Amino acid sequence: MSDLLPILDVMETEAIIRGGILAESLSPGMGFDDHGMLIIRCSRFEVTGAAAYQPPVWTLIEFEAPASSSDALASELADSLLSPGWYANWNSDTEATVVFRGKIFRYPRGDQAGRQEALAYGRSAGVPESQLDWTD
Repeated sequence: MSDLLPILDVMETEAIIRGGILAESLSPGMGFDDHGMLIIRCSRFEVTGAAAYQPPVWTLIEFEAPASSSDALASELADSLLSPGWYANWNSDTEATVVFRGKIFRYPRGDQAGRQEALAYGRSAGVPESQLDWTD
């Protein structure tokens, strides 16, 4: 627990991001270091309607991290997500971030034009329509 105290202190005073990453979406060898992430919950669930390239069981890693780590985390994921059809997303109090392989979208939460741009890209990247369901 003492190793977590500096991270918890930062998160109490700094804005945070909250989101989820599917373990199955990550390239082999991918890991998260130096982002101050706290895992809030890790759960496995069966997926109905998975695409042919997706496994039928997924592992969702729900996390919080300092908002200052958002850019670095997004860049790392943009280089590390599998393709086709995977993404990760998180929100701060004011901004939504959606990351696909090679592409990062940021828009004010609730901004429909920004959301529609990310949705259109997700479709072009092979994400099944039923999986384009992030909240912002």
